[in-house]
Amino acid sequence: MRAAVVTAPDASPTCGELPEPLAPPGQEPLHLVGAGLHNIVRGLTTGQHYGRGQMTYPLVPGIDAVARTSDGRLVYTGYARPPFGTMAERLVAPFQVEVPEGADPLAIAAGMNPGLSGWMVLTARRKEVGALGTVLVLGATGSSGSLATQGALALGAERVIAAGRDPEALERLRAVGATTVSLAHSDDLTKALADAMSGTSPDLVLDYVWGPVAEATFAVLGRSGEGTEADTAYVQIGSLAGLEASLPADLLRSRRIRITGSGVGSRSAEEMLAEAPEVMARFADGSLQLPYTAFPLSRVGEAWAHNGRSRAVVVPD
Repeated sequence: MRAAVVTAPDASPTCGELPEPLAPPGQEPLHLVGAGLHNIVRGLTTGQHYGRGQMTYPLVPGIDAVARTSDGRLVYTGYARPPFGTMAERLVAPFQVEVPEGADPLAIAAGMNPGLSGWMVLTARRKEVGALGTVLVLGATGSSGSLATQGALALGAERVIAAGRDPEALERLRAVGATTVSLAHSDDLTKALADAMSGTSPDLVLDYVWGPVAEATFAVLGRSGEGTEADTAYVQIGSLAGLEASLPADLLRSRRIRITGSGVGSRSAEEMLAEAPEVMARFADGSLQLPYTAFPLSRVGEAWAHNGRSRAVVVPD
Protein backbone atom coordinates (compact mmCIF):
# COMPACT_ATOMS: atom_id res chain seq x y z
CA MET A 1 0.00 0.00 0.00
CA ARG A 2 1.03 3.63 -0.44
CA ALA A 3 1.82 5.56 2.72
CA ALA A 4 3.69 8.57 4.06
CA VAL A 5 7.02 7.32 5.38
CA VAL A 6 9.47 9.10 7.71
CA THR A 7 12.93 7.52 7.97
CA ALA A 8 14.55 9.74 10.63
CA PRO A 9 13.57 12.43 13.19
CA ASP A 10 14.85 15.24 10.97
CA ALA A 11 13.46 13.86 7.69
CA SER A 12 10.33 15.01 5.91
CA PRO A 13 7.89 12.27 4.92
CA THR A 14 7.89 10.86 1.42
CA CYS A 15 5.32 8.70 -0.31
CA GLY A 16 6.42 5.07 -0.38
CA GLU A 17 5.21 1.48 -0.50
CA LEU A 18 4.69 -0.48 2.72
CA PRO A 19 3.16 -3.86 3.60
CA GLU A 20 -0.48 -3.81 4.67
CA PRO A 21 -1.03 -3.45 8.44
CA LEU A 22 -2.18 -6.68 10.08
CA ALA A 23 -5.73 -6.54 11.41
CA PRO A 24 -6.78 -8.54 14.49
CA PRO A 25 -9.17 -11.43 13.91
CA GLY A 26 -12.64 -10.19 13.04
CA GLN A 27 -11.45 -6.68 12.13
CA GLU A 28 -10.90 -5.32 8.63
CA PRO A 29 -8.52 -2.52 7.61
CA LEU A 30 -10.11 0.89 7.09
CA HIS A 31 -9.64 2.92 3.91
CA LEU A 32 -8.22 6.41 4.38
CA VAL A 33 -10.41 9.40 3.52
CA GLY A 34 -8.33 12.12 5.19
CA ALA A 35 -5.75 12.50 7.99
CA GLY A 36 -5.03 15.89 9.56
CA LEU A 37 -1.44 17.06 9.83
CA HIS A 38 -1.62 18.49 13.35
CA ASN A 39 1.11 20.06 15.45
CA ILE A 40 1.19 16.95 17.62
CA VAL A 41 1.86 14.82 14.51
CA ARG A 42 4.98 16.81 13.70
CA GLY A 43 6.05 16.80 17.36
CA LEU A 44 5.66 13.05 17.81
CA THR A 45 7.30 12.25 14.48
CA THR A 46 10.35 14.40 15.17
CA GLY A 47 10.61 13.22 18.79
CA GLN A 48 9.99 16.70 20.18
CA HIS A 49 6.57 16.17 21.79
CA TYR A 50 6.46 15.41 25.51
CA GLY A 51 4.35 12.31 24.87
CA ARG A 52 6.69 10.88 22.25
CA GLY A 53 8.01 7.74 24.04
CA GLN A 54 10.54 5.66 22.14
CA MET A 55 10.28 6.32 18.39
CA THR A 56 11.21 3.64 15.86
CA TYR A 57 11.98 4.52 12.24
CA PRO A 58 10.82 4.18 9.55
CA LEU A 59 7.30 5.10 10.62
CA VAL A 60 4.03 6.35 9.21
CA PRO A 61 2.97 9.69 10.75
CA GLY A 62 -0.55 10.59 11.80
CA ILE A 63 -2.61 10.13 14.97
CA ASP A 64 -6.21 10.35 13.74
CA ALA A 65 -8.21 10.26 10.53
CA VAL A 66 -11.55 9.88 8.87
CA ALA A 67 -11.75 6.53 7.10
CA ARG A 68 -14.26 4.38 5.25
CA THR A 69 -15.25 0.92 6.39
CA SER A 70 -15.67 -2.03 4.03
CA ASP A 71 -19.44 -1.48 4.09
CA GLY A 72 -19.12 2.20 3.17
CA ARG A 73 -19.56 3.95 6.52
CA LEU A 74 -17.47 7.01 7.39
CA VAL A 75 -15.81 6.84 10.82
CA TYR A 76 -13.48 8.96 12.89
CA THR A 77 -10.60 6.78 14.05
CA GLY A 78 -6.99 6.88 15.15
CA TYR A 79 -4.14 5.80 17.41
CA ALA A 80 -2.96 3.00 15.15
CA ARG A 81 -0.27 0.75 16.56
CA PRO A 82 3.27 2.08 15.79
CA PRO A 83 5.07 2.21 13.45
CA PHE A 84 1.82 2.60 11.51
CA GLY A 85 0.14 5.99 11.72
CA THR A 86 -2.94 7.19 9.87
CA MET A 87 -1.35 8.67 6.73
CA ALA A 88 -1.63 5.48 4.72
CA GLU A 89 -4.12 4.10 2.22
CA ARG A 90 -5.27 1.54 4.77
CA LEU A 91 -5.11 1.58 8.54
CA VAL A 92 -6.01 -0.51 11.55
CA ALA A 93 -7.03 1.42 14.66
CA PRO A 94 -8.60 0.57 18.03
CA PHE A 95 -11.72 2.74 17.80
CA GLN A 96 -14.34 3.94 15.34
CA VAL A 97 -16.88 6.77 15.85
CA GLU A 98 -19.53 7.31 13.21
CA VAL A 99 -19.24 10.58 11.27
CA PRO A 100 -22.61 12.44 11.20
CA GLU A 101 -24.52 12.32 7.96
CA GLY A 102 -23.88 15.40 5.86
CA ALA A 103 -20.64 16.35 7.61
CA ASP A 104 -17.61 17.22 5.49
CA PRO A 105 -15.22 14.34 6.25
CA LEU A 106 -12.12 16.44 5.54
CA ALA A 107 -13.34 19.16 7.91
CA ILE A 108 -13.65 16.45 10.57
CA ALA A 109 -10.14 15.17 9.75
CA ALA A 110 -8.73 18.68 9.98
CA GLY A 111 -10.59 19.85 13.06
CA MET A 112 -11.17 17.04 15.51
CA ASN A 113 -7.73 17.01 17.13
CA PRO A 114 -7.42 20.79 17.60
CA GLY A 115 -11.12 21.10 18.36
CA LEU A 116 -11.18 18.51 21.11
CA SER A 117 -8.32 20.23 22.98
CA GLY A 118 -10.53 23.13 24.01
CA TRP A 119 -13.93 21.46 23.86
CA MET A 120 -13.04 18.94 26.57
CA VAL A 121 -11.93 21.74 28.91
CA LEU A 122 -15.04 23.81 28.19
CA THR A 123 -17.52 20.98 28.74
CA ALA A 124 -15.75 19.81 31.90
CA ARG A 125 -15.91 23.35 33.32
CA ARG A 126 -19.58 23.73 32.42
CA LYS A 127 -20.41 20.43 34.11
CA GLU A 128 -18.45 21.48 37.19
CA VAL A 129 -19.93 24.94 37.77
CA GLY A 130 -23.03 25.00 35.57
CA ALA A 131 -22.05 27.93 33.32
CA LEU A 132 -18.91 29.15 31.56
CA GLY A 133 -19.19 32.84 32.44
CA THR A 134 -16.31 34.82 30.92
CA VAL A 135 -13.75 32.82 28.95
CA LEU A 136 -10.31 34.13 27.97
CA VAL A 137 -8.51 32.29 25.13
CA LEU A 138 -4.78 33.00 24.76
CA GLY A 139 -3.52 32.07 21.32
CA ALA A 140 -6.98 32.38 19.82
CA THR A 141 -5.77 32.88 16.25
CA GLY A 142 -4.21 29.43 15.94
CA SER A 143 -6.30 26.47 14.85
CA SER A 144 -6.89 25.12 18.36
CA GLY A 145 -7.45 28.54 19.92
CA SER A 146 -9.86 29.59 17.20
CA LEU A 147 -11.91 26.43 17.69
CA ALA A 148 -11.84 26.92 21.47
CA THR A 149 -13.19 30.44 21.00
CA GLN A 150 -15.95 29.19 18.69
CA GLY A 151 -16.68 26.37 21.12
CA ALA A 152 -17.04 28.71 24.09
CA LEU A 153 -19.51 30.83 22.13
CA ALA A 154 -21.44 27.74 21.01
CA LEU A 155 -21.63 26.48 24.60
CA GLY A 156 -23.16 29.72 25.84
CA ALA A 157 -20.28 31.61 27.46
CA GLU A 158 -21.41 35.02 28.69
CA ARG A 159 -18.34 36.68 27.16
CA VAL A 160 -15.38 35.33 25.20
CA ILE A 161 -12.12 37.30 24.99
CA ALA A 162 -9.89 36.10 22.14
CA ALA A 163 -6.23 37.16 22.30
CA GLY A 164 -3.89 36.44 19.41
CA ARG A 165 -1.53 37.75 16.77
CA ASP A 166 -3.19 37.20 13.38
CA PRO A 167 -5.35 40.24 12.51
CA GLU A 168 -7.46 38.43 9.90
CA ALA A 169 -8.22 35.59 12.30
CA LEU A 170 -9.11 38.09 15.02
CA GLU A 171 -11.52 39.82 12.65
CA ARG A 172 -13.26 36.51 11.93
CA LEU A 173 -13.59 35.81 15.66
CA ARG A 174 -14.93 39.31 16.27
CA ALA A 175 -17.54 38.72 13.56
CA VAL A 176 -18.91 35.67 15.40
CA GLY A 177 -19.18 37.47 18.74
CA ALA A 178 -15.81 37.41 20.52
CA THR A 179 -14.11 40.40 22.12
CA THR A 180 -10.65 40.47 20.55
CA VAL A 181 -7.24 41.75 21.59
CA SER A 182 -4.17 41.84 19.37
CA LEU A 183 -0.89 40.63 20.80
CA ALA A 184 1.03 41.16 17.55
CA HIS A 185 2.67 44.55 18.06
CA SER A 186 2.14 45.29 21.71
CA ASP A 187 5.19 46.38 23.71
CA ASP A 188 3.16 45.93 26.87
CA LEU A 189 1.28 42.66 26.86
CA THR A 190 -0.03 43.32 30.36
CA LYS A 191 -1.66 46.60 29.33
CA ALA A 192 -3.13 45.07 26.16
CA LEU A 193 -4.74 42.26 28.13
CA ALA A 194 -5.88 44.55 30.94
CA ASP A 195 -7.56 46.89 28.44
CA ALA A 196 -9.32 43.96 26.77
CA MET A 197 -10.61 42.58 30.05
CA SER A 198 -11.84 46.04 31.13
CA GLY A 199 -12.03 45.01 34.76
CA THR A 200 -13.72 41.70 33.93
CA SER A 201 -12.42 38.73 35.85
CA PRO A 202 -12.32 35.65 33.61
CA ASP A 203 -13.87 32.52 35.02
CA LEU A 204 -11.88 30.29 32.68
CA VAL A 205 -8.59 30.80 30.83
CA LEU A 206 -7.51 28.51 28.00
CA ASP A 207 -3.82 29.09 27.33
CA TYR A 208 -2.37 27.81 24.07
CA VAL A 209 0.83 29.89 24.19
CA TRP A 210 2.32 30.08 27.74
CA GLY A 211 5.66 31.94 28.08
CA PRO A 212 5.54 35.75 28.35
CA VAL A 213 1.86 35.89 27.41
CA ALA A 214 1.03 33.74 30.42
CA GLU A 215 3.19 35.97 32.65
CA ALA A 216 1.36 39.08 31.41
CA THR A 217 -1.96 37.37 32.09
CA PHE A 218 -0.85 36.42 35.60
CA ALA A 219 -0.02 40.08 36.24
CA VAL A 220 -3.49 41.21 35.16
CA LEU A 221 -5.23 38.47 37.13
CA GLY A 222 -3.25 39.39 40.23
CA ARG A 223 -4.34 42.99 40.03
CA SER A 224 -7.99 42.30 39.26
CA GLY A 225 -8.30 39.56 41.87
CA GLU A 226 -7.22 41.58 44.88
CA GLY A 227 -10.08 42.22 47.27
CA THR A 228 -12.63 40.34 45.17
CA GLU A 229 -14.32 36.97 45.25
CA ALA A 230 -12.72 36.14 41.90
CA ASP A 231 -12.53 32.43 41.12
CA THR A 232 -10.58 31.43 38.02
CA ALA A 233 -9.70 28.12 36.40
CA TYR A 234 -6.52 28.52 34.34
CA VAL A 235 -5.84 25.63 31.94
CA GLN A 236 -2.50 25.35 30.15
CA ILE A 237 -2.88 23.55 26.80
CA GLY A 238 -0.06 24.71 24.49
CA SER A 239 3.34 26.38 24.64
CA LEU A 240 3.85 28.17 21.32
CA ALA A 241 5.31 31.25 23.07
CA GLY A 242 7.62 29.37 25.44
CA LEU A 243 7.96 26.27 27.57
CA GLU A 244 8.30 28.16 30.86
CA ALA A 245 6.47 30.98 32.66
CA SER A 246 7.09 32.50 36.10
CA LEU A 247 4.15 32.26 38.46
CA PRO A 248 4.01 35.18 40.95
CA ALA A 249 3.21 34.36 44.55
CA ASP A 250 0.85 37.31 44.94
CA LEU A 251 -1.43 35.89 42.25
CA LEU A 252 -1.98 32.76 44.32
CA ARG A 253 -2.80 34.85 47.38
CA SER A 254 -4.98 37.51 45.73
CA ARG A 255 -7.63 35.28 44.19
CA ARG A 256 -8.98 31.79 44.18
CA ILE A 257 -7.22 30.32 41.17
CA ARG A 258 -6.61 26.77 40.03
CA ILE A 259 -3.88 26.20 37.44
CA THR A 260 -3.95 22.87 35.62
CA GLY A 261 -2.95 21.41 32.27
CA SER A 262 -4.81 19.52 29.58
CA GLY A 263 -3.18 17.24 27.04
CA VAL A 264 -1.86 13.78 26.34
CA GLY A 265 -1.62 12.04 29.71
CA SER A 266 -4.04 14.27 31.58
CA ARG A 267 -7.02 13.26 29.45
CA SER A 268 -7.93 9.66 28.72
CA ALA A 269 -8.89 8.20 25.36
CA GLU A 270 -12.28 7.37 26.86
CA GLU A 271 -12.90 11.04 27.71
CA MET A 272 -11.94 12.06 24.20
CA LEU A 273 -14.20 9.49 22.55
CA ALA A 274 -17.12 10.52 24.77
CA GLU A 275 -16.93 14.08 23.40
CA ALA A 276 -16.17 13.15 19.77
CA PRO A 277 -19.78 12.76 18.53
CA GLU A 278 -20.82 16.20 19.82
CA VAL A 279 -17.73 17.88 18.37
CA MET A 280 -18.36 16.26 14.98
CA ALA A 281 -21.97 17.42 15.16
CA ARG A 282 -20.76 20.98 15.73
CA PHE A 283 -18.59 20.77 12.62
CA ALA A 284 -21.56 19.38 10.73
CA ASP A 285 -23.87 22.25 11.73
CA GLY A 286 -21.23 24.95 11.24
CA SER A 287 -20.80 25.93 14.90
CA LEU A 288 -17.15 24.95 14.55
CA GLN A 289 -15.22 25.82 11.40
CA LEU A 290 -11.58 25.35 10.42
CA PRO A 291 -10.23 25.92 6.89
CA TYR A 292 -8.21 23.07 5.42
CA THR A 293 -6.09 22.28 2.37
CA ALA A 294 -6.05 18.75 0.98
CA PHE A 295 -2.81 17.17 -0.23
CA PRO A 296 -2.63 13.73 -1.89
CA LEU A 297 -0.22 11.18 -0.42
CA SER A 298 2.09 11.73 -3.39
CA ARG A 299 2.57 15.34 -2.19
CA VAL A 300 2.90 14.61 1.53
CA GLY A 301 6.20 16.54 1.62
CA GLU A 302 4.31 19.69 0.58
CA ALA A 303 1.72 19.01 3.26
CA TRP A 304 4.50 18.70 5.85
CA ALA A 305 5.89 22.12 4.84
CA HIS A 306 2.46 23.79 4.74
CA ASN A 307 2.17 26.61 7.28
CA GLY A 308 -0.71 28.71 6.03
CA ARG A 309 -3.91 29.62 7.85
CA SER A 310 -5.52 26.33 6.83
CA ARG A 311 -4.79 22.87 8.22
CA ALA A 312 -3.15 20.36 5.88
CA VAL A 313 -5.12 17.15 5.37
CA VAL A 314 -3.50 14.16 3.65
CA VAL A 315 -5.84 12.24 1.32
CA PRO A 316 -5.40 9.23 -0.98
CA ASP A 317 -4.23 9.93 -4.54
